Amino acid sequence: MSSSIFLWIGFNIFILVMLAIDLGIFHRKAHEVRFKEAIIWSLIWIGLAFIFNVGIYFWRGLEIALQFLNGYLIEKSLSVDNIFVFLLIFSYFRVPQKYQHKVLFWGIIGALIMRAIFIAAGVILIQKFHWLIYVFGSFLVFTGIKMALQKDKEIHPERNPILRFFRRFVPLTDQYEEGRFFVKRERHYFATPLFVVLLLVETTDLIFAVDSIPAILAITTDPFIVYTSNVFAILGLRSLYFALSGMMERFYYLHYGLSAILVFVGIKMTLSDVYKIPTFISLAIVAVFLLISVIASIILPKLGESVSKIWFLNRRGKIKR
Repeated sequence: MSSSIFLWIGFNIFILVMLAIDLGIFHRKAHEVRFKEAIIWSLIWIGLAFIFNVGIYFWRGLEIALQFLNGYLIEKSLSVDNIFVFLLIFSYFRVPQKYQHKVLFWGIIGALIMRAIFIAAGVILIQKFHWLIYVFGSFLVFTGIKMALQKDKEIHPERNPILRFFRRFVPLTDQYEEGRFFVKRERHYFATPLFVVLLLVETTDLIFAVDSIPAILAITTDPFIVYTSNVFAILGLRSLYFALSGMMERFYYLHYGLSAILVFVGIKMTLSDVYKIPTFISLAIVAVFLLISVIASIILPKLGESVSKIWFLNRRGKIKR
């Protein structure tokens, strides 16, 4: 038990140190994150995740290591949809690119806290109320089918209930204040539009967590594996955003791959008492779904453009000012 506690503490200290290095050294001054920098940081976080995975293999064996890799791949895949929504939010509020990293940094800090709470609650609920796996499994199947059929998902940031509640009680400035979330004027504090964007990023991640946490609980209910795979996937989300934000409209078929993954994971969860799909087979199926959707987007761009480019433009155009 003591070694397990030290492992949890050590992992979180490592994450805090990496975040401090990221914000305190490499992003101390607000600047526009270029493609090359984003790719380097993406590779760093992916590399750290795989090094950690190797450590899991030597510590707890092949099966647990495969569970971590499977969970990491699922969370990483589902995070792509977060990137699209972040892009819409930043476009809607015209957030300068040099401030976007700061918003995502603090947004991810909040996401880590919320995910930890969700994971703890999910594991406890499944352990005490086993029948909930059928509820979670059915929910994932429904979400996956809905994702595949939903062509022009509308996003209205101004309708966000948390944002509307916040605006009723907190005064806002009209412009960005050098990347600050709050400013003091005449003995009163005002929130800036950048803080409003942060609120939307946080609530968006909360909504996505409702899908992603049950998905990884279908792979394993080991709290440490669920938490660490989530953390590594989330920490690489910022750099992945800056690397892919300019190419999102080209992944025409990716949402079909993500929907197929959710449906498969939901079915796996629902049938877990009847037949447990081996972890390596589950990992292979998830990888194949993701790979097919990416390859289809590359080799069928003309067909994809006619089917999905209008869908992408509609989603951006649906944002009403």
